[in-house]
Amino acid sequence: MPRRDVMTDNPGERIAKVMARAGLCSRRDAERWIADGRVSVDGTVLTSAALTVSAANTVLVDGNPLPAAAETRLWRYHKPPGLVTSHSDPQGRPTVFERLPKGMGRVISVGRLDLNSEGLLLMTNDGELARRLELPSTGWQRRYRVRVYGEVKEDRLAALTRGITVEGVRYGPIEASLETGTAKNSWLNVSLSEGKNREIRKVLEHLKLNVNRLIRISYGPFHLGKMGRGEVDEIAGKVLRDQLVEAGDGAAEGPASPKGNFRGKGWAKSKKKPAGNTPGWKPTSKKSIAKDGKPNRKPRP
Repeated sequence: MPRRDVMTDNPGERIAKVMARAGLCSRRDAERWIADGRVSVDGTVLTSAALTVSAANTVLVDGNPLPAAAETRLWRYHKPPGLVTSHSDPQGRPTVFERLPKGMGRVISVGRLDLNSEGLLLMTNDGELARRLELPSTGWQRRYRVRVYGEVKEDRLAALTRGITVEGVRYGPIEASLETGTAKNSWLNVSLSEGKNREIRKVLEHLKLNVNRLIRISYGPFHLGKMGRGEVDEIAGKVLRDQLVEAGDGAAEGPASPKGNFRGKGWAKSKKKPAGNTPGWKPTSKKSIAKDGKPNRKPRP
């Protein structure tokens, strides 16, 4: 697949954004790397991320030049419980990234799922795409099935649509409803458009409900479907472009977009199977889009 320099399409961008677009890390991680003295520009080690660079600058990370930006790609991953959504863990716990197929290369997650949560986790090789898909401004809902122990009061669940403050933290509107219930455990359907750290668990604990299982079943238009635990499935470039356009995101419109772009015009062409034997990889066909619960384009009226 064609590759290009990450800075040739723009006369100047913040250094953290350039690093994210190169697929090295997220913007937040780039800022940490800069603070740790790992990044230099034109021979000078940076101490602040408040710097604009262009193709005329020489950017080194750990002494190595930035890689050319690969074509933007996005994957669905069924995260099992018991894995940390981090590239490394100080406590030595297994991580999501250790379990991904090696042929995917370096990727980052779109948001996180905590250690004991499971379900759909989106992965991408583009840090800027990850950042944009995490923003509530996309309007993409994250939907969950949540099993809880305790007495479910449906009027208190309904009140969450107005938002709630727990221990001084304000949480936005949450849609929650009872799916099924027994004397001990109940299943809830929960939907929100932003996800603060352990938000669902903290809010439900505030309602005297103990969460004992949490499964993310969709993120925006992308669904977990019937994927098995640990399974990875790449989303076709055309499907991703179409969904970004429908969300009103200028990223899919190319370099002229006033909202910016990830890879420029044609950044997400139809994918091919990655080189080598990549366990867990499977192509996405039009047929599987409907079968596996991924977005189906509705016919125009």
